[in-house]
Order: sequence, then C-alpha cells, then structure tokens
Amino acid sequence: MLQQIIDRRLSGKNKSIGNRERFLRRYREQIGDAVRRAVSGRGIRDLEQGEDITLPKRDVSEPVFGHGQGGDREYVHPGNKEYVKGDRIERPQGGGGSGSGSQAGDGEGGEDDFVFRLTKEEFMRVFFEDLALPHLIRTQLAEVPEWKSHRAGFVSDGNPSNLHVVRSMRGALARRIALGGDSRREIRELEAHLLHLQRSPRAADALVQREIRETEARLEELRGKAKRIPYLDPIDLRYRNRVKVPVPSAKAVMFCLMDVSGSMDEARKDMSKRFFMLLYMFLTRHYEKIDLVFIRHHTQAAEVTEEEFFHATETGGTVVSSALTLMNEIIRARYPSNEWNIYGAQASDGDNWHQDSGRCRELLSEHLLPVVRYYAYVQVAEAEQNMWEEYTQLVGSHKNFAMRKVADAQDIYPVFRDLFKKERGPA
Repeated sequence: MLQQIIDRRLSGKNKSIGNRERFLRRYREQIGDAVRRAVSGRGIRDLEQGEDITLPKRDVSEPVFGHGQGGDREYVHPGNKEYVKGDRIERPQGGGGSGSGSQAGDGEGGEDDFVFRLTKEEFMRVFFEDLALPHLIRTQLAEVPEWKSHRAGFVSDGNPSNLHVVRSMRGALARRIALGGDSRREIRELEAHLLHLQRSPRAADALVQREIRETEARLEELRGKAKRIPYLDPIDLRYRNRVKVPVPSAKAVMFCLMDVSGSMDEARKDMSKRFFMLLYMFLTRHYEKIDLVFIRHHTQAAEVTEEEFFHATETGGTVVSSALTLMNEIIRARYPSNEWNIYGAQASDGDNWHQDSGRCRELLSEHLLPVVRYYAYVQVAEAEQNMWEEYTQLVGSHKNFAMRKVADAQDIYPVFRDLFKKERGPA
C-alpha cells in the first residue's frame, strides 16, 4: 500500500510554506514586475528588506462558474413605496448589486488590489533571479570543493521521509516466501494425504481415523505457524540513501574600480557607490566562492577594504590608468588567468587626462581584456568624455567588453540588469 507523507507544518501566523511557494511560482511574472517597480522607490541600502507587493485583483482572481441571467424565475421582494403589483422591474446593470462594499484599487472598479508581503529572502531571490556572471566557465577547479547530495542505493535505517515503500514491500514478500516455504509445502502434502485418507474405503477403521486426527493436528499447527510470520517486519524496511559527493567549483574574482577624483562630485560618487553596492550584493549572494578586489583611484590607485571602498572620502586629480595598471599587477601576482575566471567593473565620470585615456585603452586592449571573462564600464555622466570616446573603440573588437551610461540614480538598476543578464544560449 502506497503511503504519502504531507508536511502540514505552518510558517508562522498560520501560513503554509507549500501554499506560499505555489503562489510565488504561479504569479512569478507579476511579482517580478512588482519588485522592479518597488526598486525605483527605495535606496540601494534598503534593498535587502521585505516589500509589500500589490497585485491587481484581475491577476489573482480565480475562474468561477455560475448561473447566467435569463429564464423565468420567481422572487419575493419586501414591501416598498416605489413599486406596486404589475410593475416591471428593470434588470440591474452589471449583473446586479453595487459591489461588495470594498474600496476600489488603482485601475479596478469596486475591488481592492491583492496585497501581500515578500520576505527579505523572497524579495532578493526575485530581484536577482535572472542575473549571472557572463561567460563563467570552469577555468580551474577550486581547491575547496563544493558538496552535492547523490543517491547511493538503500539502507536498513533512516528517516521516515526517505522510506521506499516498494522496496520495503518487496523485501517483506521475499522474507515471507523464504520463511514459510517449507511449511506451505508440507501443508500441501498433508492436505493431499488427508484427502486421500478421507476418501479411502478404510476411512472408518480406527487406525485410519487416528491417522486422520494426527494429520489434522499437524495441519493446524503448521497453519498457525504460517500465520505468525509478520506481514511487515522492521528488517524489511528500506530507506533511500544519499551521500555527499565533492563537486569541484570554478574559481572567480571580480575587480571593482571606482574613480574618486575631484571631477567626481558627490552625486556622481553616490551613483558609483550605488552601482558597486548592487554588484556587491549580487556577487556575495550568488557566488560564495568568488573573490572581490576593491580599487579606488584619483592620481594614484590603491587596493582598499570593503569598508574603505564604500565609505572613505578623498579626492584629487584623475589618472585612470593607475587603477588599470594596479589591476594588471594584482592579476599577475595573485590571479593567473589560467586558474581564475577574472571579471572587472569600472565606474567613472569619463573625465581623464587626455593623454592618459589612450593609455587606458591600450591597457585594456593589450593586457586586461585578453585575460578577463567580462569587463563592464559604467560612466556616471551623460556628456561625451574622452574616456568614453577611447573605450568606444573597444566595443566592436572585444565581445567581453560592455559600456553603459548612467545619468540618474533610477537608471542604475536597469543598466546593471543589462550588463549582467543571464545568457540564453551557450557561451
């Protein structure tokens, strides 16, 4: 008999985990649109929070069957001062009634929109669900492997949820056949012998009657012994066995380069920080094994900590090539391209010493782009700067290079999604 175990544990406030997961899967597209709308109304620092999501009533309404208008029906109406016997009452417009008394939601007539709250984990899962590092391949297997669960046959002890009913019943059947085989064979022989004695012409003789009684007693004993064999014994139970197998993972590193020169005013620095904060949350959430290298630069570049990268305040002139040179030195010293998947992201206003912009293009073209999997440049200024003109020459010749402009804080998330969207086909 097939048994099914249903987990009916509740997830706080009488909410079923299973029902909630099914709801999120069913309205995945509407929830994704609602999350993207919600992002524009909050700061980057507030992203890792839950959110109240509003879905139009028409999107979550269930189809129902009901009787349509028409036909001859009799009604009994209460007394009134408007109608008398014989008056014809007009049919109500819109199916009758004036609504259920609920307030109207945006875009709906007389119906509330459906509102529910996404948890922090659910919000971030929807927020980053279709983003990935482009061209992530297994350049080199990491020293510390990941672990993945695999099936490994059956065991006689385990968790009830892993019970394999078919294999258990098969074992029980084999045990009953093995233990009761001799008894059943003897029972068949005794039954045939008893039938022969009962049909014998000498069945009335005392000796034959005695042998009949002994045979019947032996049959009763054997049948009782066969009945005492349990239908299902603990030794018959078999459980699915799963073991953890090491799965090597690829090693990856992301370089974050940010311009903090004097031409970068507070608004532009803020947009750059927002972009990198979004990138940082994305990487640390989806890639636990990835290394992050933070580089800030003005006339000189320096590798800094995460705290210094996002919160330190400094200013100076602009020599962008210093950051690219430092990135190249770090790659050669710590991240050889034959062992690591290397990625780079750079944010700047594009204003650079004119002769240095050509140097930046050469560094990227000759040293960095040949060894990185992907390099993204974000210019936090709308004006055409000399850096943008130099970098534009790299777009056609290098498929692993992308560049976008961000003029307003609301453009950061769309640009980020455009740069790091998942590939739909093979790399």
